[in-house]
Amino acid sequence: MPKLQGFDFWRVTLKGSRYAVAPMVDQSELAWRMLSRRHGAQICYTPMLHAQVFVRDANYRKENLFHDVCPEDRPLIAQFCANDPQVFVQASLLTQDYCDAIDLNLGCPQMIAKRGHYGAFLQEEWELLYKMISLANEKLSIPVTCKIRVFPEIEKTVEYAKMLQKAGCQLLTIHGRTKEQKGPLTGVASWEHIKAVRKAVDIPVFANGNIQYLSDVERCIQETGVQGIMSAEGNLHNPALFEGRNPPVWEMAEEYLEIVQKYPCPLSYVRAHLFKLWHHTLQIHQELRDELAKVKTLAGVAEVSRELKRRCQEEMANQKEGDKPKGSLPFPHWICQPYVRPGPKEASSENVENQTGVKGYGKRPLEDEEGNPDALSKNKQKKKARNPNKNFDPSLKPKYVKCEQCGNPKGNKCVFNLCRGCCKKKAFRETADCPGHGLLFKTKYEKSLRWKSTETVVENRESLSPLSLSLFPFSPSQFLF
Repeated sequence: MPKLQGFDFWRVTLKGSRYAVAPMVDQSELAWRMLSRRHGAQICYTPMLHAQVFVRDANYRKENLFHDVCPEDRPLIAQFCANDPQVFVQASLLTQDYCDAIDLNLGCPQMIAKRGHYGAFLQEEWELLYKMISLANEKLSIPVTCKIRVFPEIEKTVEYAKMLQKAGCQLLTIHGRTKEQKGPLTGVASWEHIKAVRKAVDIPVFANGNIQYLSDVERCIQETGVQGIMSAEGNLHNPALFEGRNPPVWEMAEEYLEIVQKYPCPLSYVRAHLFKLWHHTLQIHQELRDELAKVKTLAGVAEVSRELKRRCQEEMANQKEGDKPKGSLPFPHWICQPYVRPGPKEASSENVENQTGVKGYGKRPLEDEEGNPDALSKNKQKKKARNPNKNFDPSLKPKYVKCEQCGNPKGNKCVFNLCRGCCKKKAFRETADCPGHGLLFKTKYEKSLRWKSTETVVENRESLSPLSLSLFPFSPSQFLF
């Protein structure tokens, strides 16, 4: 079949899907996708996959995609982060038989994306992006899509979207925030940017941002004219968002834990989902928050969830008619509902009163310079308990001499005063030895030359006549060094 494009791809392959679960690292795994599909999600994305690691590591491919193949988990879009056209295409070719489209992540604003040079930190490199998308569109048998963040200027965002469409993008998801809008600075997503892009391009557009209830979904579609809505945080706190329901937290938690039995995933993923679902309740029962962080088994996680359910049901039984939820929550804390990130001033206030009405639940202060145990993190306190002489004062850390080329610590016995990586390159280039790093390029090269000369002597001896051999009665072994 010819590869479908644009609106044909959306209508046929994606079945006109309007409700999408976003790609979320360690959070949009198969079990969570299946839970979301049960409750209204029509299309899901895999967690973001690293293209370079995906190409070189078979175990990474198996654990993050091949192991999670499920016929009911369609339509499915696999998302990659990449900054090299060839690597992006190689990873996509390995993936195209397991999904319905390949998505290029151009929206991740986190520091790890900045260090790795991918996500939203590629949004100024239009020539590179054009090459990546056009090459993938040419080589793949399935469509290429993109997820982006906006520029502050609407006009530049529109031009950016047009460039991606021209390169071969067949569906565009727009997060209506800039790459600077994250954490306490998240703020409100701009639907005006999304609306302008929708009017300017000829491919389906999905909107992402400001989605907390089903009413937000319907309002966003009406105001922007987009074909679909993508949810990330809203889905994590309420998997039934697209159904328009706000069920009790334990209902979603128990159903998720049941699905995990069928589609196993790392315990860290399960724990993270339970932290999100029970977020508001854990602000009140903080001892159970610590317990949930410590448990090492799926059964232990389920037990903590059951205890939270028991306490909530006790509170419900004692609740008087007409009682309002604590704090600023629209529903009681045991109901699935959105989490609103505090602004910069609220987050920095030490005695901030959170949404559940519990005071003093701010971030702990940074440890002091002397490593005062009362100010250390729990992890460092454990290390201190194992080794009382351990000191976390950064000024007492040993100083290392840096490599002359890259700044990493140099090898103490390196003849070039370099780290192992730089030393290996230099020794290979110059055919030299570095005993300190165990690199013997020169020695091995000289040994190979001697071996070749020995082979030449043996060949010449075999070609000699019997008379010549009587005049040359030496054994080849005498020429070995």
